[in-house]
Amino acid sequence: MNERLRRARTYLVIGSLVFGMLFGAGNLVFPVHLGQLAGAHWGPAAAGFIASGVLLPLLAMLALSVTQSRGLFDLARPVGDWFALVFLILVHATIGPLCATPRTATVPYAIGIAPALPARVQPWGLALFTGAFFLLTYCFSVKSGKVTEIIGKALNPAFLVMLLVIFLLAFLRPLGRLSGPQPVGNYLSQPFANGFLQGYNTMDALAMLIFGVTVVAAVQQLGFNPRDRSLATAKGGFIGILGVGILYLGLIYLGTTSRNQFALAANGGTTLNQVAHYYLGTFGNALLLTLATVTCLTTAMGLVIAFSQDFHQRFPQVAYRTFLRWNCFLSFLIANLGLDQIVTWSTPVLMFLYPLAIVLILVALASPLFDRAPVVYRWALGLTLIPACFDLVGSLPPFFQRWGGRRWLTAWAGQHLPLFTSGFAWLPFAVVGTVIGLAVWQYQRYNTGK
Repeated sequence: MNERLRRARTYLVIGSLVFGMLFGAGNLVFPVHLGQLAGAHWGPAAAGFIASGVLLPLLAMLALSVTQSRGLFDLARPVGDWFALVFLILVHATIGPLCATPRTATVPYAIGIAPALPARVQPWGLALFTGAFFLLTYCFSVKSGKVTEIIGKALNPAFLVMLLVIFLLAFLRPLGRLSGPQPVGNYLSQPFANGFLQGYNTMDALAMLIFGVTVVAAVQQLGFNPRDRSLATAKGGFIGILGVGILYLGLIYLGTTSRNQFALAANGGTTLNQVAHYYLGTFGNALLLTLATVTCLTTAMGLVIAFSQDFHQRFPQVAYRTFLRWNCFLSFLIANLGLDQIVTWSTPVLMFLYPLAIVLILVALASPLFDRAPVVYRWALGLTLIPACFDLVGSLPPFFQRWGGRRWLTAWAGQHLPLFTSGFAWLPFAVVGTVIGLAVWQYQRYNTGK
């Protein structure tokens, strides 16, 4: 009995670590906005969102564990060193200064400050807030120490408690019926597919490919033998993602029911601010802004530190602090595009990277079955690259609408690539590539007498 209790506690430790890595205030706005858009179709939309925003990160962590990889570069290396390096740089840039890190500043601004400012002073307000935010991020990242520990152990749980209080009030005094709001846009006909694609915005699967090795190393330190490590990672990881999944469901519930009281907002930050004010008044707005800013600050610190450390390791001729300064400065510049523009411009990048990441994760999980043969990786990812490029072009922002080549390529892909209109054109290509790769691997084994 004592052994079973010890194991259960160990799985809880792993689960809390996974939850801490996936939970971030920066992800609050996407499930809320999904709830608003999906309306009465919130169920299948939520299932799609949890599949890509919660399940995929767990699979990414398991892939690192199964292959005993030391990071994303090692995981992608069977495809080729050049691919592993380019993919590592693209993922780091996406979850770093080009998309995710600037978003950590714009989310609390959208939640608590933007609704209170008139339109004419929004650019100045955003510049002042993001400037102060990334100045603090740089200062704390240079000498994090106690600051990170205090925030992680005290303020992050306080933010979680506040969310749970709002959830409780929302269930006791609902904003309206879940079945009332009408779905908007593609959520009317393809709620699961759009929920799955909305989960890309969390970037958690990409982040877990970078940071998941921390969880794998922690499992190794807990004393599990090599045979049991993947199972322990799966059990503990399931506990962590269950917590994140419940949190996302609560946020989707808030977004869906909010349509009974509030108009459709441009982003989930505005809706969350309205809901907090509805239940807790001005105090709720102030508390939400404070806690969201602090938790986003810790997320930003983790991102800029990881980015600067990894790039300093790859390019040691450039100092760590130099990477840190440029990272914070570039994040500040991009943050001033605003949350909506960041999401719009990051969509093509995510539509390109996520299919490659998903196929890499699934092939790596199955790699013990084919001795991690590079030929299987290369065929699967090589064919996936084709629809991923079309997805990138097809999801370019409205700025590119006038480009005739984009319209022609999108029209051609819609007619000739299966599942292109739903965002899953990569799936049949990945399946065919994997089958060809396995066939070539078996042929090579036959020829070598194995």
